[in-house]
Amino acid sequence: MAPTMLWASRAASYLRISMFHRGFSTVLKDLKYADSHEWVKVNGNSATIGITDHAQDHLGDVVYVEIPEVGAAVKQGDSFGAVESVKATSDVNSPVSGKVVEVNEELSSSPALVNSSPYEGGWIIKVEMNDAGELKNLMDSEEYSKFCEEEDSKH
Repeated sequence: MAPTMLWASRAASYLRISMFHRGFSTVLKDLKYADSHEWVKVNGNSATIGITDHAQDHLGDVVYVEIPEVGAAVKQGDSFGAVESVKATSDVNSPVSGKVVEVNEELSSSPALVNSSPYEGGWIIKVEMNDAGELKNLMDSEEYSKFCEEEDSKH
């Protein structure tokens, strides 16, 4: 096991987070995933949102993250911001609808957190969800891993 993966496994174990390993990217089991490569972690009516390890890996070094204002409305599938890397700029879509209740201010000064810690320090926004039923439209970790493998095999 590669040193980074070993560290990630130990960190996940310490945090009691289950991990599913695929190729070079990490997919966490307890999250839901959109086909546009965003993840959502739900805690009651609150949803934390970021881009996946797979997405950040394809983007390369992130140099800027555009985030919405607290209070902004987001809609499932619609763009709420962007991630700019040395390779490209990519829209970030919301996997759920609701109101932005918190933004990750750390990303203003440290956008590379999206690369180094996509599921922890690199989260982008927290949303108060309007409809938890929308989670049914998202993939679980196994579905998302298969989706990424199929997508990667096309390239």
